[in-house]
Amino acid sequence: MRHWIWGAALAALTAPGAQAAEITLSCGSQELEVQLCKEAAAAWSAESGHTATVVPAPEQSNQRYLEYLDLLSRGDASIDILQIDVIWPSALAGQLVDLSGHVPVATLGEHFATIMANNTVAGRLVAMPWFTDAGILYYRQDLLEKYGVEVPVTWSELADTALLVQEGERAEGNDDFWGFVFQGQAYEGLTCNALEWIGAAGGGRIVGEDGTITVDNPAAALALARAAAWVGTVAPPRVTQFVEEDARITFQLGNAAFMRNWPYAWALLSGEDSALRGKVGVAPLPKGSRFGRHAAALGGWQLAVSRHSANQDAAIDFVLYLTSAAEQKRRAIAGSYAPTIPSLYEDPEVLAANPFFAELGRALPAAVARPSSQTAGQYAQVSTLFWEAVHNTLIGDGSALSNLAWLEDRLLLLRSRAGW
Repeated sequence: MRHWIWGAALAALTAPGAQAAEITLSCGSQELEVQLCKEAAAAWSAESGHTATVVPAPEQSNQRYLEYLDLLSRGDASIDILQIDVIWPSALAGQLVDLSGHVPVATLGEHFATIMANNTVAGRLVAMPWFTDAGILYYRQDLLEKYGVEVPVTWSELADTALLVQEGERAEGNDDFWGFVFQGQAYEGLTCNALEWIGAAGGGRIVGEDGTITVDNPAAALALARAAAWVGTVAPPRVTQFVEEDARITFQLGNAAFMRNWPYAWALLSGEDSALRGKVGVAPLPKGSRFGRHAAALGGWQLAVSRHSANQDAAIDFVLYLTSAAEQKRRAIAGSYAPTIPSLYEDPEVLAANPFFAELGRALPAAVARPSSQTAGQYAQVSTLFWEAVHNTLIGDGSALSNLAWLEDRLLLLRSRAGW
């Protein structure tokens, strides 16, 4: 079906008299991600007769958001296709092309319904799902076996196990070894990490479904205080400046027992050139208690066409190519990017490359969503205030209790001024 649809679109776009278009795609920052985008661009260009160029995006999602916001607000047509975070459709909707009439009904039904709903704003489909994400726990399987310990079930157990392995490895001469690494810099990645800590502890997700501000509560304070205790004990002091790749590189160099990261890291850790190939396991992030719940932040990226694009038809066709089942399967196998098409979680080749995808596919519907829909256009400010409060707690600038009280005051003020 997909080949027929794309073939029809290709025929129309490359018919006699049709002019070849030049399309620019803003795609990722990590080396493998950019490489996969360039490979897809070359394949689509060869088949379509158009030209596709890939431009790497800023590494931090909040930096990327500000760059896109500036570009769109100025009517800049230099980027045709934007790679947007799952939390941005509502905020950017007015600057994006409505894809509704361009995507076959059968294709719409292939993707996770929740993501399609997230990408639909006021009846307009402003982005197509490309890959989804949820936070997961990576661990050194060989080291857990070496020290005779199990994969931790709770965050407290993780800290204990991390310390045990850390002390053992340092005693054998690796002074740079740490128990646990995560994303602790003051940016959107810290919002995701902290939501997982708080969600697992039963502390909510900053703002409730009804828009009520719920973050200042004892369970949330306990979760943040526990995380602050990791810094300098089982996590390196510089973890408060870590983004995804800092954590991944530290782990892949053999200097950490556990890591919180996204699925993309699996392909890099399992690559033929990785010293950790065959030594890494994947598990759900820990619970707050044995009787609690796992809480993984829902992430993921979409592809949207700028309404300022001078070549919208060709850009839309490239989006459909990139988000197709065939391309998502290729990216899942080569880069462990989690598909937005449920059927691919049962594909033998995808599962052979990513054994943990079977469990991930079942866990995604229960992942913790950030409150972007509840706070609408104010989410960026809400998240900034949240990660500031969390980061201050991690670096010892105020207690978890005082920082959450400060946060709630600022959120109440923001809501009174801007509303949501």
